[in-house]
Amino acid sequence: MNIQTILANLKIEALNAMQQAAIEAYKEGSDLILLSPTGSGKTLAYLLPVLSSLKKEIDGVQAVVLVPSRELALQIEQVFKSMKTDFNVMSCYGGRPAMEEHRTMKSIRPSVIIGTPGRMNDHLEKRNFDASTVKLLVIDEFDKSLEFGFQDEMNEVISKLPALNRRFLLSATDADEIPQFTGLNRTVKLNFLEGEENAGSRLHLYKVMSPIKDKLETLYKLVCCFGEESTLVFCNHRESVDRVGKFLRSQKVCCEVFHGGMEQDDRERALYKFRNGSCSVLVSTDLAARGLDITGVQHVVHYHLPVAEDGFIHRNGRTARWDADGNAYIILHSEEVIPAYISQELDEFSLPEETPKPALPKFVTLYIGKGKKDKINKIDIVGFLFKKGGLNKEEVGRVDVKDHYAFAAVSRKKAKQTLKLLQNEKIKGVKALMELAK
Repeated sequence: MNIQTILANLKIEALNAMQQAAIEAYKEGSDLILLSPTGSGKTLAYLLPVLSSLKKEIDGVQAVVLVPSRELALQIEQVFKSMKTDFNVMSCYGGRPAMEEHRTMKSIRPSVIIGTPGRMNDHLEKRNFDASTVKLLVIDEFDKSLEFGFQDEMNEVISKLPALNRRFLLSATDADEIPQFTGLNRTVKLNFLEGEENAGSRLHLYKVMSPIKDKLETLYKLVCCFGEESTLVFCNHRESVDRVGKFLRSQKVCCEVFHGGMEQDDRERALYKFRNGSCSVLVSTDLAARGLDITGVQHVVHYHLPVAEDGFIHRNGRTARWDADGNAYIILHSEEVIPAYISQELDEFSLPEETPKPALPKFVTLYIGKGKKDKINKIDIVGFLFKKGGLNKEEVGRVDVKDHYAFAAVSRKKAKQTLKLLQNEKIKGVKALMELAK
């Protein structure tokens, strides 16, 4: 399968310079380290080389991709499936039964497995797949492996892959040294971070002074200034995320929360709402700072500052992506000191004397209780919303179809009327539960 066909399947016109360089470097046969900014297309930069190394005659897992989060695993799996190759892929992560994943492994015989280190260890420990056929290891966001507690799990996974002969490491920040457990051999390093000065010029940094230590009121006033514009608020702890989210909701701000302690379904729902514009504010731990495909974020707010510079870089990398401008705000009270890793002068963002009312997003999310397994796709849903729901093109936003359900962004103004019209209607002859996503 040639690259042009794959790009057509992905609806991409051409590879960028970084992706082309990665593909060419991979052909040389060395281990690879690729450093490139968030949002620059690193996923395709390694999936195309992974695909080029797969052999049809081998029945078994040939490549393992390690990632730091479930969301990133699911995202990469979706990109690979969208390439429409002859090879099967699956993702593995905690929060769902390992037995279910094992059944999938036996059923579809994947050539590529994308997984979080803990769950990958589980499958390797139980010998749920044959590790002897795995020749290629990809570690996405490899600098995450340097964080406390992650290193041991990564080390364990790699020790259980005896036949590895290629390694491909990727990150949006450089590391002082690469851990020995990665087993890198003859290595080529591609560094596309030099162009970050341009990204820096597109990112506008502000400080926002809070009159008291508890910054909730200051945060509320700040997000109200942004209207409907997409805003990511970062906190350092899960408890803080929940507290901030609860307060903003009590003030009628349309927001969702996102952190590793949540159930997978709740995490996915929060991301869908943020991505499709039916929720303007996402409050998160650093889980949302890495790897996730969230486009169009206009504002990043540091409710808490991260401990280290790379966390700051990753968070800010959520905005000012590609050629877009973006803003980052640091909320400080008088006793707080700006960390040494922020060397530039910060403009002060002055909050208005009168706080605007929280803006309601243009869209709401409609839950549809049928999905791919019911032979329903995006075109079916959009057609159904037009024909039976009385909506036009401008009143239907992003549609996401999962195996057993789907989400569709629909006009907030028309939502009640649409639900009424759809009450007794069938989609492709099937009755489905339809309601606003909780």
